[in-house]
Amino acid sequence: MLTRAIVALASQYGRYGYRRITALLKRDGWEVGKDRVERIWRREGLKVPQRQKPRGRLWLNDGSCVRLRPERTNHVWSYDFVSAKTYDGRTVRMLNLIDEHSKECLLVRAERRWSSAKVIEALADVMVMKGVPEHLRSDNGPEFVARDLRRWLADTGAKTLYIEPGSPWENGYCESFNSKLRDEFLNGEIFYSMKEIRVLVERWRVHYNTVRPHSSLGYRPPAPEAWITTSLGCGEAGIATLIPPPHTPNGGYLNTEIAALH
Repeated sequence: MLTRAIVALASQYGRYGYRRITALLKRDGWEVGKDRVERIWRREGLKVPQRQKPRGRLWLNDGSCVRLRPERTNHVWSYDFVSAKTYDGRTVRMLNLIDEHSKECLLVRAERRWSSAKVIEALADVMVMKGVPEHLRSDNGPEFVARDLRRWLADTGAKTLYIEPGSPWENGYCESFNSKLRDEFLNGEIFYSMKEIRVLVERWRVHYNTVRPHSSLGYRPPAPEAWITTSLGCGEAGIATLIPPPHTPNGGYLNTEIAALH
């Protein structure tokens, strides 16, 4: 029974290693340690996803913004863009916003094109729900350094933290989230429309916050008890529940409503 449960979870969450699978098993009531799960994992020929060697680049002793370490919720938020493509080859850019202390993903919003006005609108939507952060960390992209955005942030009381050009590791929290989004979601999906990508990426964001075990939080999700009311970005409001979305065997998301979106 345990072996069957491990294989089922490994099939459902194709990019999780045995440690996260152990956390999920314990959440389901199994009294099992990671060593036993690892033995079964290897015996069944399950592949542990490749792990990058940790790099100690955070908290430098120079004057860069990376020195400001998040100490509490709403202390430091960080945001960045990730690009993807729809089936027709057109580019989609997703704005990702996270709380560096809680590791909660506050927003993933997909648009064909972004402007500083759209960034302001996205930030305002989150601040209404979560409050105003003390600091916002980002790179020096044109949308983030625009005069009207900086003026608006100053009016809210939030301070900007810009990383050094060509130093993405200084925005390490958001870069780490971006890689998880791409590895666990974007790389396993084909998107046929903007409505489809908006619905599915919002489902993944809720799964990330409420279900996915996070290693730096003792394999707990960032916001396990959160019920989040959010705009799906396609003109409809949705209530995100604690129920994880169904998955295909290769880790992709099933969505019986997708056909209605095309």
